[in-house]
Amino acid sequence: MKPLLLPIVLLGGLSLAASAAEPSATELDTIAQRVRACTPCHGAEGRATSEGYYPRIAGKPAGYLYNQLVNFRDGRRHFPMMTYLTERQTEQFLLEMAAHFAAQELPYPPPQRPNVDAALLERGRVLATEGDAQREIPACSACHGSRLMGVEPSVPGLLGLPDDYLIAQMGSWRSGSRRAHEPDCMAEIARRLEREDLAAVAAWLAVQPVPENTRPDPAFEQEPPMRCGSIPENTQAAP
Repeated sequence: MKPLLLPIVLLGGLSLAASAAEPSATELDTIAQRVRACTPCHGAEGRATSEGYYPRIAGKPAGYLYNQLVNFRDGRRHFPMMTYLTERQTEQFLLEMAAHFAAQELPYPPPQRPNVDAALLERGRVLATEGDAQREIPACSACHGSRLMGVEPSVPGLLGLPDDYLIAQMGSWRSGSRRAHEPDCMAEIARRLEREDLAAVAAWLAVQPVPENTRPDPAFEQEPPMRCGSIPENTQAAP
């Protein structure tokens, strides 16, 4: 009978080890565990994956991330997986999710290599940094920050995103399939842009290196060029 003792002891030890390795209910209820549903598309810690359509959410302003979760929930943005995720969550959890990803400070990948001609890139640069006064199109940097890394608490950064995602979103603004709270400033701007402008801006933004300081700028000190419904009024300086 003695030879049977070793397997029995080993089996008992393995069972205890497995039990010890299983996370407790408390460990499963942490925010890090609860946002794991986001990582298959948005990458570990929200830093994005090699799939060009899914954006990086790490480090984006919490107000912007929260607004987008609400927009998916309320039908202003459309993507089945995001709708499924957000319509089943409490308001408090959407706020916690936004704050969690906003706090992630992670390195960005190298910018994309240009796959368009120099003339198109220059057209994108002018629109992004200077705008077009004749068409009442402000520069991207006027609203998205001097470094194009966003403005607290609700304006996202534009660098470190693939051109596939950027052009898809600008096209969605232009067509009306993506909307925000009125006044919907991005929809207004996108409708003033030609299709070639959308491609140019997306291409130029995608090939820009991310600055060393990746945090969004502080809240606006001066009135932004357009009033946007997704930016709380108390964060937009009085004229």
